[in-house]
Amino acid sequence: MQAVAFTLIPVAAVLLGSLFAVSRRPSDAFVSAMQHLAAGVVFAAAAAEILPQVMHQASPIATFTGGALGLIIMLSLKALEGRASGPVAMLGAVAVDILIDGLVLGLAFVAGGKAGVLLTIALTLEVLFLGLTVTTELGETIKSKARIIVITMGIALLLPIGAAVATPVAAFPPVIIAGFLSFGLMALLYLVTEELLVEAHEKPDTPLISAMFFIGFLGLLLIEEILS
Repeated sequence: MQAVAFTLIPVAAVLLGSLFAVSRRPSDAFVSAMQHLAAGVVFAAAAAEILPQVMHQASPIATFTGGALGLIIMLSLKALEGRASGPVAMLGAVAVDILIDGLVLGLAFVAGGKAGVLLTIALTLEVLFLGLTVTTELGETIKSKARIIVITMGIALLLPIGAAVATPVAAFPPVIIAGFLSFGLMALLYLVTEELLVEAHEKPDTPLISAMFFIGFLGLLLIEEILS
């Protein structure tokens, strides 16, 4: 249940992002900077904590099976998002992303407490951006600020649900756990390369904004060393 408790931190971040967005629309430059920062942090968490756990098990079959399933699922979701349109489709896509984020966070705590804490930091930045984005999108069709916040928070609550689903994995044999972690690794890499950075580069870009990726990456590595 530790993972479920930690999901309350990113859930609170979604609320803060939503409250900020209903009161003041963030600039494209700010959103792009936050996307770069979140991408760097998530990438560092995947490389520093999840990847070593997968490699330590040294099970090619488990790594391939979990990774292949993760890749297939994430690319399938991308295909569905490409066919969908309108606010309902957008909410559905975000809801699935949030649920998978919760699942991956739960898997990170299976890998170890430090891995879970670092990924909590990473996903908090990511979902903060999602809170801003969803609220801004809903604001174009829904006039009630309270309703927008309620809808956004309803989606955010899928985080602890995803983490709860992953919790029983800790009782599985180490090889099976490695397969699940490989799945989570693919989901995180997809999040960085196909969502955060792709969307960030659709907005105005400057050297300073691009540097936020590396600031996020180095920042999380420093936190990881401090916690060691």
